[in-house]
Amino acid sequence: MLYAPSFSGLNREHSFPKSWWGGSTSVSAYVDLNHLYPSEMAANTAKSNFPLGVVNTSSKVPFDNGISKVGYPVNGQGGGAAKVFEPDDEYKGDFARTYFYMVTCYQNLSWKYTYMLEQNTYPTLNDWAVNLLLKWHHQDPVSQKEIDRNEAVFAIQNNRNPFIDLPELADYIWGTKKGEAFKPGEVIVPPTGDPELIAPVKDMQLQFGQVALGSTATTRLFVSGKFLKGYVTTSIYTADHTMFAASSNRLPASQVCSDQGYWLEIEYTPTRIGKHTARILLEGDFGSRGVALEGECLDVPVLSACTATAPSDIQSDRYTANWTAPAGEVIDYYVVTRTCYDGSKVTTEEILAEDNFAEIKGFDNYDREAYSVQSVRLGYRSPMSNVVFVDHAGLSGVELDEPLVIQSFDGFIRFICSTPQTGCRIFDTAGRLVMQIDTVEQDLDIELPQGIYLIVTDSHRTPVKALVR
Repeated sequence: MLYAPSFSGLNREHSFPKSWWGGSTSVSAYVDLNHLYPSEMAANTAKSNFPLGVVNTSSKVPFDNGISKVGYPVNGQGGGAAKVFEPDDEYKGDFARTYFYMVTCYQNLSWKYTYMLEQNTYPTLNDWAVNLLLKWHHQDPVSQKEIDRNEAVFAIQNNRNPFIDLPELADYIWGTKKGEAFKPGEVIVPPTGDPELIAPVKDMQLQFGQVALGSTATTRLFVSGKFLKGYVTTSIYTADHTMFAASSNRLPASQVCSDQGYWLEIEYTPTRIGKHTARILLEGDFGSRGVALEGECLDVPVLSACTATAPSDIQSDRYTANWTAPAGEVIDYYVVTRTCYDGSKVTTEEILAEDNFAEIKGFDNYDREAYSVQSVRLGYRSPMSNVVFVDHAGLSGVELDEPLVIQSFDGFIRFICSTPQTGCRIFDTAGRLVMQIDTVEQDLDIELPQGIYLIVTDSHRTPVKALVR
């Protein structure tokens, strides 16, 4: 990387990494001033060719100079990259508009790295990148510094970044107005009046509920106002403030005053058992307003397996799955795992239930089904229950006592059984013994060549057919 003239210790950085298109110096993108920025050398080295993103500060942050961070991404970001680069809030919109410009002007390039990109002409950006860049674009509006730089670039290379001149254009290309006719030059004059923060209301409480030790709960605070200017700043203080964190400490007034308002994400990550409180303070030209934050931390729950029982109300197109829960355990809800058999095809789905029963619909689409159940408390699941089979003639009694099902996959089979099965024997269609296993248990995987197999055990003598693809 070259040093910027007369600026010792700075690099001339391709903010949209040149390695993403293979590093060729013969394409116009290499010298396009719209994405060339001066960068402090250490920050530029740490940035490497990582994508933009939000750094997960709950884990170690390898680089942080107070303005730029490089570290491990939060869930859903990074596109497979080991790390992400997060600029300061003041420059997030600048980077977003730069990336909008680059993927618009150079969408014909073939991408060597696709952390944020798709190999196509439109929309070029992948879904997580669109969500991130639009969020930064809205939260950090165009500044006078960007406008002046856009003019300077135009004077040198005779083109502009249209997303600086017309910020609303991004929403018509990737955002909520996609597909609508864009009317450039339409000027909306904002109303004027005394600044007012409409939401949140004074001294409201934001509840995080109960959280297991070692887990994080996230909730959102709606912030709305009118006639605000600049930014609404946030800070968390008092009592257990270190256990709470806000996604941003500067909310653009333009977003707060929009019809959609601003949803501020707040995380609660308790570090000890008990009830915890703090306050978040919002400040701006309206004055200040506080909101109480409350959460409770409990030990990680220890859950026992439920017992799946016989289904009831079996009809041609539906039935009711039933189960019992261990006595005395606190349970938030249940997850029913439904396994459907249509010839050799096996599909599964999960169904949430608040009571100890669930109506299962679409039974007429399959030859037979099975279900098992888990209880959930504070996000933790119990062990899987026994498996109950249902067919259109009713419940198979022997399989209720010793249920056994074989799931087929490419190159292997998986055993699903409520209790361990002994004396497992696997035969091919010619009746030859292919494999013998003393004991099989729940979720045991066995690799087999492609073919059709018949499987029996000591307690399940009716052969179960499996097709390995």
